[in-house]
Amino acid sequence: MTAVNAPGSLLENLAIELPSWAFGNSGTRFKVFGTPGTPRTVEEKIADAAVVNRLTGLAPSVALHIPWDMTDDFSALGRYAADHGVRLGTINSNTFQDDDYKFGSLTHIDKTVRQKAIDHHLRCIEVMNQTGSRDLKIWLADGTNYPGQGDIRGRQDRLAESLATIYQHIGDDQRLVLEYKFFEPAMYMTDVPDWGTSYTQVSALGERAMVCLDTGHHAPGTNIEFIVAQLLRLGKLGSFDFNSRFYADDDLIVGAADPFQLFRIMCEVIRGGGLDADSPVALMLDQCHNVEEKIPGQIRSVLNVQEMTARALLVDTDALAAAQEAGDVLGANGIVMDAFYTDVRPMLAQWRTERGLPADPMAAFAASGYRERMATERASGTQSSWNA
Repeated sequence: MTAVNAPGSLLENLAIELPSWAFGNSGTRFKVFGTPGTPRTVEEKIADAAVVNRLTGLAPSVALHIPWDMTDDFSALGRYAADHGVRLGTINSNTFQDDDYKFGSLTHIDKTVRQKAIDHHLRCIEVMNQTGSRDLKIWLADGTNYPGQGDIRGRQDRLAESLATIYQHIGDDQRLVLEYKFFEPAMYMTDVPDWGTSYTQVSALGERAMVCLDTGHHAPGTNIEFIVAQLLRLGKLGSFDFNSRFYADDDLIVGAADPFQLFRIMCEVIRGGGLDADSPVALMLDQCHNVEEKIPGQIRSVLNVQEMTARALLVDTDALAAAQEAGDVLGANGIVMDAFYTDVRPMLAQWRTERGLPADPMAAFAASGYRERMATERASGTQSSWNA
């Protein structure tokens, strides 16, 4: 257990970016549920995110979604975030809520529509320049529902051309990060369905183009830690979107469905240098809190990542390597399982106490009165949702 408390432990490097949209209302295609105290503005989303960081010490930045988080002065928004002890992080583009994108955005057969989508991303880069953000993250809903509906190869060619145009405007200290998803809303063929397609597209762009891995965007049975290991090996893993899935892209609290999977992923992140001080890998949540409270949901999420990271750090890598080299199948597996089954929660509570943080952030939030104050202060106005 000494790995967790050792000086310079990789645990100290753990930082998890929070998504602004997780603090707004969300739901299913049947219903979006409101919650008392839900933020009405991007500033209120940031204020709520700052509460998570103050209680956990794990969430120093907030990702924005454009146009959901549009404001007249992003420099002022950055100062507002700094005043609350956090900074603005990844800028996420949105080309999936406009009628013009019904048949695609960056892959659309109509050059005018493609240019509109490109221009949106150039506006996102302008936001990055004002906020000091490093990453432009692109997720596309582009695809087709029926065989023959579109030219598969032609759509890939148009995607490559559009991404290249956007990439030309990325600054020297900025990155383009391309996410993938194997289905939904495109049910027959998605234009960026898997890590291989994302890798192929970003590799053609240059060193400052990377892959974003969303843990919920895979078919059942996919070995996600293998993808993590491969992308780290290739130097192309730019970021994570952490969440959990039971059936599809459920966007549930990370570690809720399969904590052992999260543990295995973090083992590969550590093995590949993803938690090193100079690592380019960004860890972020991408979740929707449909029925649970939003701030506690984010607190639980970052604590889940921290707990599985601490367990992963307990793997005796020397003993594991020896067992692997000796062909000791069960011995090697046992070393991994021993680390996973170790209860690190008391140690992490001590870790927090030593840093002036509450030993139990969930209980501290419940006792803070913040929930009740926000329910009163934000009683009027329009609550933020998927579209704002």
